[in-house]
Amino acid sequence: MKTTETPAPIPAEPGVTLTVPGTPAGKPPRRGREGTVLNVFSHGMLVLWAFMVVMPLLWAVMTSFKDDSSIFTSPWSLPDKLHLDNWARAWTDANMSDYFLNTVLVVGGSLVGTLVLGSMAAYVLARFDFPGNRFIYFLFIGGMSFPIMLALVPLFYVVNNMGLLNTIHGLILVYIAYSLPFTVFFLTAFFRSLPTSVAEAAFVDGASHTRTFFQIMLPMAKPGLISVGIFNFLGQWNQYMLPTVLNTDPDKRVLTQGLVQLATSQGYKGDWSGLFAGLVMAMLPVLAAYIVFQRQVVQGLTAGALK
Repeated sequence: MKTTETPAPIPAEPGVTLTVPGTPAGKPPRRGREGTVLNVFSHGMLVLWAFMVVMPLLWAVMTSFKDDSSIFTSPWSLPDKLHLDNWARAWTDANMSDYFLNTVLVVGGSLVGTLVLGSMAAYVLARFDFPGNRFIYFLFIGGMSFPIMLALVPLFYVVNNMGLLNTIHGLILVYIAYSLPFTVFFLTAFFRSLPTSVAEAAFVDGASHTRTFFQIMLPMAKPGLISVGIFNFLGQWNQYMLPTVLNTDPDKRVLTQGLVQLATSQGYKGDWSGLFAGLVMAMLPVLAAYIVFQRQVVQGLTAGALK
């Protein structure tokens, strides 16, 4: 019978603990329980935050189908029936249809102009080195930190001297100028994260800078364009200060001005059910845009952050 000799133990270095096979290891750190507690706490905070955000929206939608007496007597109960006349009254009598059309024209024109001009400026700043590149880039960043309230008075006189006061196209130009700093800042970082080999291959094949930008680089930047477009759409759709100062014509009011007019036109005898119906009308396009493009928004944010 052969016997197996037990090898001599290997001397351990000072300060190093060796674990012998077959012996119970030391207790692992209590990370499992701490991770569970942290996970429960984070999920609880998310649920609480979702409740605080969703409940006012659901309450506004529910209230838009009530009559005025039910809004004050039973504000938290479901409507006894769907009062669709609230929506019809807000759409026709309160001129929400005209305000909605004006808002679509202003936001649509300014959004297209902002994305086109902002993407072109961001592409040049991200891809080409020229004297003053960083200076121009920091000028756009400085525009983000400049309070719009300080520019209202000179902006009013500039727009008035140009003959664009109380006009749709004048408001579009102001919205574009207001949104360009953030758009250029966001898209510059995004264009820097795109691979340069594709553009270099296009140049080798004889493509011009214009063709390379519009046919190659711009489609590659689609996630970033959608992300910054959603942010600009939210800000421009809910803009109230600029149209209040630069758009005093009642026929050219936008939705935010129309809602304020609907709330204050009759004083304490205001049409509350019609007001909530108009409020939901103003919220629906924003919610629909985010629901449709939420995946692209997340992709654009992560793609711009990773290289």
